[in-house]
Amino acid sequence: MDTVILSDWLAARLDRTAAEPVYRQTLRLMQQAILTGQLPPGTKLPSSRTLAEDLGIARNTVLHVYDQLTAEGYVISTTGSGTYVADTRPDAAAVNARKKPAVARADAPGDRAAEAPKPPKRGLSDLSTRGRRLIDQAGVSAKQWGAFMPGVPDVAEFPARTWSRLQARLWKEANPDLLTYAPGGGYRPLRRALSDYLRVARSVNCTPDQIIITTGIHQSIDLAVRLLTDVGDRAWVEEPCYWGARSVLQSSGITLVPVPVDDEGLNPSEQDLQQPPRLALVTPSHQYPLGMVMSLARRRTLLEYARQHNVWIIEDDYDSEFRYGSRPLASLQGLDDAGQVIYVGSLGKMLFPGLRIGYMIAPEHLVDTFRTGVAELYREGQLMQQAVMTDFIMDGHLTSHVRRMRALYGERRQILIDAITARFGNELPVIGDEAGLHLVLCLPDHADDRAVTAAAFDAGVIVRPLAAYYSSATPARRGLLLGYACVANEKIGPAFDTLARVIERTALKAPTRAA
Repeated sequence: MDTVILSDWLAARLDRTAAEPVYRQTLRLMQQAILTGQLPPGTKLPSSRTLAEDLGIARNTVLHVYDQLTAEGYVISTTGSGTYVADTRPDAAAVNARKKPAVARADAPGDRAAEAPKPPKRGLSDLSTRGRRLIDQAGVSAKQWGAFMPGVPDVAEFPARTWSRLQARLWKEANPDLLTYAPGGGYRPLRRALSDYLRVARSVNCTPDQIIITTGIHQSIDLAVRLLTDVGDRAWVEEPCYWGARSVLQSSGITLVPVPVDDEGLNPSEQDLQQPPRLALVTPSHQYPLGMVMSLARRRTLLEYARQHNVWIIEDDYDSEFRYGSRPLASLQGLDDAGQVIYVGSLGKMLFPGLRIGYMIAPEHLVDTFRTGVAELYREGQLMQQAVMTDFIMDGHLTSHVRRMRALYGERRQILIDAITARFGNELPVIGDEAGLHLVLCLPDHADDRAVTAAAFDAGVIVRPLAAYYSSATPARRGLLLGYACVANEKIGPAFDTLARVIERTALKAPTRAA
């Protein structure tokens, strides 16, 4: 491409009516021509005056383009000689060390572009083994809101004005200490407020120094796993268990050992007990997803086993504030006198998921280690958010909001249960409805709950298949997780009618049923 052709080529591609400035268009087009070989190395560019006249633009515009191309290494300017395209082609010796460097030859510009190797097709084959496993088994949904998305609170009910007022007050002060990286462990006033709250609400035994602020349960588990385990270590996980926690463990190179749960919670076999794991991840206050509560006897047994075999226990307490008909249960951590339990929780389900404030309670002898680890790995910030959260708690807004939402979610839970009973009677049992933000609607053993989920999604209803929470390809139970928290009362019935028709069509023997 000679200088005349360059002017014509640019003129044909410049869009004078576009929102993108002519300067940016010219720069982008010339970069493209150089990278594709249309302007091969050594090509002398027209003078800024000539190119400006040919394109009908200001000379300063061309000068700015040439200056930027020079700064980024696309061209070389020599005083008194002109501006030339730089040789930016990859070094053959660096690209393929086993081959001798290619001998340069004076190819025609068109040939050079035509002979450029085609980029290889990219896909899952580029991923590591654990990367492929993570993507293949991913449980994240394309939609995060609507009937009946499990685990999502009603963010529309969040007291946004109160939060905005507290936030505005802090921003008005503009304390520089709140605009930098978080100290190890997070904002101390928030840790103190959470310590007081958790001691009363969850019977957690901790000091403010033991609390580490994180972005949520995923990060808390990830930090504990990175600091306490090595690749190949074994971890007990409940069968079934939350897919997100399972993904965090697997992506860290941990070998998962699924341990079945029964009506009393985690129930390891004799064979399991003979091979102590490095850690155990449990949800004792409200097993996810089935909803049972770990009995006191099982809790004491697990704690004693952990003490004897130096097993770390991660207690995931994700939504125990929302119990219907009974007070929140005491934590497993509150019974631990050996420093084996790491308690993790989040404020997302109480308030709104986008808040991204979670916490973990580290045993006293690990506090300094965890505070260093969270600062070293994640470079935490969000101190302003943490300061707002502190005022929200200290002014009593958290307690009143949770109390109000518990009552509202209790109403929605009952509306959904009534709709299920009216439609299916006792044919499809409901389990796991005593607490939390979801329940499990059991399906017949022959049903394909993944197929039901896909059909429901096409019909505009979001549910999760119980099979997705099992490690085995043949799960013990078939069912659907239905979240009711983020569905307005008046929308629960119509949405369930839609889901019921899908269930009747895809999961039950009888194709039709009277409404």
